[in-house]
Amino acid sequence: MVIELRAFRKEDFKAVLNIYNEGIKTGIATFETKLPKWSEWHKKHNLHPRLVATFNQNIVGFAVLSKVSQRAVYKGVAEVSIYVAPHMQGKHIGKQLLLQLIKESESLGFWTLQANIFKENKISIHLHNVCGFQVVGTREKIGKLNNKWFDNVLLERRSQLI
Repeated sequence: MVIELRAFRKEDFKAVLNIYNEGIKTGIATFETKLPKWSEWHKKHNLHPRLVATFNQNIVGFAVLSKVSQRAVYKGVAEVSIYVAPHMQGKHIGKQLLLQLIKESESLGFWTLQANIFKENKISIHLHNVCGFQVVGTREKIGKLNNKWFDNVLLERRSQLI
């Protein structure tokens, strides 16, 4: 199986939204309950790096960064979002995306990447650990979804290059 990684293009947005919607449906991938419009999604995520994974020219995953703060002191710190289509999970696509996201983020001067992952999302926590992220702690009852409180595990990866 040949997975290709490339930069996200605006015309990829519909396919990315479909994958994101599958994440919403799991109830343990995001606190969001509605799909964003292009303007919201575009504003929320850094322009670079934005990656998609393709298989047979179909988008099967994506990875993006978003700012953790508007303050200049945190310009090299970003939060990771990574999603893989359900039918393609377990094929190491997430690992390929995350490793490429790390590489490109370092080339752009990011020194710390963070991930806030539902405690129940063991696969995502494991993926981040394998890619060099360390657990910083658990943020208990950080958010409520469908009238239920959830904990998030906060992970971070500090660059060895920057």
